[in-house]
Amino acid sequence: MSAAYATFGLAPAMRAGGVLANGDFQIHRDFMDFIVDGRPLLFQLSDLDAVSPLASDIPPAIFTAQVRSLLGESDAPLPSGRYVIYGCPECEDLACGAVTAAIERDGDDFIWRDFAWQTDDAVDLHLNGYHGIGPFRFRGAEYRAALDSLLRSGGDPESTRRRVLLIGARVAVLAKLAAALRTIGIGADITHGVVDVPADELRGYGAVAFGRAVTEEERVAVRRSFERAGVDVVYVDGLAPIVPLLVAQIEHALDRSPVEQRRLTRLVAADGEAGVEVTSPCRVRLTTYRLDRLYRTHAREVFDGVLEAGRHRIALDAKAVRGESFVVARTSGSVLVEAMAR
Repeated sequence: MSAAYATFGLAPAMRAGGVLANGDFQIHRDFMDFIVDGRPLLFQLSDLDAVSPLASDIPPAIFTAQVRSLLGESDAPLPSGRYVIYGCPECEDLACGAVTAAIERDGDDFIWRDFAWQTDDAVDLHLNGYHGIGPFRFRGAEYRAALDSLLRSGGDPESTRRRVLLIGARVAVLAKLAAALRTIGIGADITHGVVDVPADELRGYGAVAFGRAVTEEERVAVRRSFERAGVDVVYVDGLAPIVPLLVAQIEHALDRSPVEQRRLTRLVAADGEAGVEVTSPCRVRLTTYRLDRLYRTHAREVFDGVLEAGRHRIALDAKAVRGESFVVARTSGSVLVEAMAR
């Protein structure tokens, strides 16, 4: 079969979860994405909210079975030698729709071809095929080395550290934040400090979030405890006691994907507008949050549309950014947060 050679690799990726402005929840998913010719394959598809079968939160036996399936060591899960490349991040049910492809061997090479959108066992390549994508021919040694590395490591260890330590003075806010994080699939614990906490316990955390009332002395003590334990975590300074805003900050902190392989790479907020930069066409949602003089939260979705790759300036409603206000930019794969500069 004729197909141009392409490079094959894997990299950590994230489907950003969160608490949306309308109150809905979106599940957080960590997974390994397929990197074809140095670029995430997911970005070559239409703006798609999906994850690969190599997700960190599936049982180890299923994860191993998925890897061995892609290596051709077991029968294809779908008719006609087809495999799920990306599926629904909420339920992974084929009925919700999935990107599938035929995977076959040609000598030592692996070929991915006939990409299509599929919702049941039968697929119509004429109507639902991704005609501009593939086929891709991968050199066997490179392909097997990338997937075999997952079997040796049991997946990406960094992406499994999806627990957050919450430290602050406002217990009610922390309790609501912890509940929201758990709802979207991120573990959360509340504490006043970590002095004398065993290193093995600290290693389970990927981030530490500080409330605004936590003193610098207390922050330094926490950092020292993690340093002594040899644990590298991301520290989040909570911008305001607004649960959806804090969730977005923590989601960003937990993103371990390479910066150059993210869709959403820049957000600035100043002078009544937001500056956004994306690396490929995708749907972007902008939400503003603000506290009024009585410390009540006001949320407003100010933009929801598909942006082309590049930098964009988006005007914000003046009523949405009065006083102390913040902007959250969200795509299916990443989220950024900025305080509105004055």
